[in-house]
Amino acid sequence: MAQNQAIPPAYTPGTHPDLPPPVRTTGMVGWVRKNLLSSPLNIALTLFSIWLLWSIVPPAFNWVLTDAIWSADTRKECWALMSAPRDGACWAFIRGSMELFVYGWFPRDELWRVNLTFILFALTVFGALRENIPGKKYWLWFAAGFPFIAAYLLLGGGLEVSTFKVLLLAVIVSGGSFSAKKLSRGGYKFWHLLTSIVALLSLYVFQVSEYNSVLFTIDGLTSVGTNKLGGILLTLVVAVTGIAFSLPIGVALALGRRSRLPALRAVCVIFIEFIRGVPLITLLFVASTMLTYFLPPGSSFDLLMRVLIMVTLFASAYIAEVVRGGLQGLPGGQYEAADSLGLTYWKAHRLIILPQALKISIPGIVNTFIGSFKDSVLVLIIGMMDILGLGRARLNDPDWLGLAPELYIFISLFFFVSCFGMARYSLSLERKLQTGHKS
Repeated sequence: MAQNQAIPPAYTPGTHPDLPPPVRTTGMVGWVRKNLLSSPLNIALTLFSIWLLWSIVPPAFNWVLTDAIWSADTRKECWALMSAPRDGACWAFIRGSMELFVYGWFPRDELWRVNLTFILFALTVFGALRENIPGKKYWLWFAAGFPFIAAYLLLGGGLEVSTFKVLLLAVIVSGGSFSAKKLSRGGYKFWHLLTSIVALLSLYVFQVSEYNSVLFTIDGLTSVGTNKLGGILLTLVVAVTGIAFSLPIGVALALGRRSRLPALRAVCVIFIEFIRGVPLITLLFVASTMLTYFLPPGSSFDLLMRVLIMVTLFASAYIAEVVRGGLQGLPGGQYEAADSLGLTYWKAHRLIILPQALKISIPGIVNTFIGSFKDSVLVLIIGMMDILGLGRARLNDPDWLGLAPELYIFISLFFFVSCFGMARYSLSLERKLQTGHKS
């Protein structure tokens, strides 16, 4: 033995230090051995997966990117630029139709209104969902007013103010304030709640009456009919409106279903069960055809508005059940704690009950939102041309026949990105609020 060779120290039994784990059980090598090669079955599945990916991914990559054609005027020109017809994707079809797919038939000289709406929508989402943003209160107020701003930008038109409407607005404001004041003090009077309802009904009855004299008019943007909306613009209008308004309505329905008032509870139960028991396509057909029979003779109700109402009510019924599940999941001690503090019904739900119930209900609520976003394509059945409808109509163009794969890949990518964004935000919100529903 060489003199300079180190002699390992001698350890008494029980004093030997812990040795590092074998190299084959740690790092990437250990992960592969544990998860991919741990048994003959896992080895076979791993090899099969590798063969499957090798058979699908490289050809798909070549078809989508490498051999794709991005600039052409017709399908035949696209195929002429390929080594063989259909050897690659003809993205020139999507590129040339992008303006139609996004804006529909919106007047081309007024596209700045749509672009401004998209920018304001992005700012609304950013300001409303981001937690640590300066002036959070003002961002929320802006988000509350955004639907009305977007409606004016997209539809345009002037403003006509009448004497009756001014007086009615004063009645609504004063009656609503008086009712809120009384309710906050616990003095529940039924006629207090009827003040605003009577005012709104009066607005409908006297809309075209002789008392509706015009005070002044304000010229606004050029009017654009709702029939000009199409493509991604129409899809976002239907989906975002349904999502935004269904949440508060769903929360109200959930509270009404758990109310101690038999009449209110019965109305909420009947509404929820009826909506859940009827397919959305049936409600859309009712909105497009039968609803006009219940209107006064000579009156009209815009088709898009009818669709928005039905989509909102449909989503609100499902959200109501999700929120009700969150309310039932709270321990009874939370309600007892609110009672012990002397809180009223509304304060208890606003400060204690609903914040906890909504945290529990986040996965179900977002799942309903995603379903509503995808269900927006059903408006195609009643003749409204969303992104899917415009795409199918574009395929009938003789210059672009046979390019359905490119179209459906584009539409699928649009919906996937939108729904994936909502899902990821839901997960981040769950982690931030520590709901315990992590994945």
